[in-house]
Amino acid sequence: MKVLLVKMSSLGDVVHALPGVTDAARHGVRFDWVVEEDFADIPALHPAVEEVIPIAWRRWRTSAWRSRSEMRTFLSLLRARHYDLILDTQGLIKSGVVARFARGAIRAGYDGQSARESMATCFYNRRFNVPTGTHAVVRQRELFATALGYLANGIPEFGLEVPSERVEDQVVLAHGTTWESKEWPEPMWIELAQSMRSEGLRPVLPWGDDEEYARAERIALRSRAEILPRTNVGGLVKLLAGAGAVIGVDSGLTHLAGALGTPTVVVYGATDARLTGARGAGVRNLSSTLECAPCLRRTCSHGGAALIRNGAPVTPACFASVAPERVWQTLQELMNAPRILHL
Repeated sequence: MKVLLVKMSSLGDVVHALPGVTDAARHGVRFDWVVEEDFADIPALHPAVEEVIPIAWRRWRTSAWRSRSEMRTFLSLLRARHYDLILDTQGLIKSGVVARFARGAIRAGYDGQSARESMATCFYNRRFNVPTGTHAVVRQRELFATALGYLANGIPEFGLEVPSERVEDQVVLAHGTTWESKEWPEPMWIELAQSMRSEGLRPVLPWGDDEEYARAERIALRSRAEILPRTNVGGLVKLLAGAGAVIGVDSGLTHLAGALGTPTVVVYGATDARLTGARGAGVRNLSSTLECAPCLRRTCSHGGAALIRNGAPVTPACFASVAPERVWQTLQELMNAPRILHL
């Protein structure tokens, strides 16, 4: 059976879909995958994905007229094959539109109660209810299984095949994220990196934009952490797969690190690890114990008294309970455990 999978973005969402692909492959399903161009390296690493069809929706929506030639090329690729099933596991209007343009009699996705944007269901002729309130990986696996007619069970396996040599002393500090409320305080990054240096580890700082680079500079200045050259997702895959460990906030990089089997510690404040926690045998998610967490807000709304650490307020406040010593202890436990490869 040949399926077109529409799961375009973000990086974390793309990672969440991988166990569903692994499950389906065990039942003889092969995939082509429509994904944002920046993330195209990820599906290509899964043996059940035969063709990756990059889409540049993020660029096109700001320059539709200038991008019309690219759009025509994309549509030609999208419609070059007739599929047994077109499966939209994103549940957005934009992904529904893409599914509608693909060639195949059956277009499936979430129903109106399950989709992130209920209008997306207008583009499907088969709709499935997948309860909300469960982890994103569980929801993805359930949608795949229901649409393809099997039961999803067992530990999720991401199926990424990435040959790598492990650099035992290198710890990636994945500090970048899209929400202000998910940013672990810079003094905590500095304190943690200093602890690593004192124990002979080499903390390294990736970055993706000017804001992240500026933060990396401030952390490195006071901790002797190393700022890495900017790279694409393919380069980040190699970095994360070969690292001794990864520590980060709730972001696509930490979800990817967990999927690659790298020992990974993720700090959670405003977001809910029960719904979007990084998965993988080598992952430990550390959640805030503050009463208002997880608030699921992009900016901190803590209204109580300031929480003080080393004489300064902790911002966002919820991270006061996810201090560097807690992260450091968890990291040491993980790095001393056997590594799990190719989840």
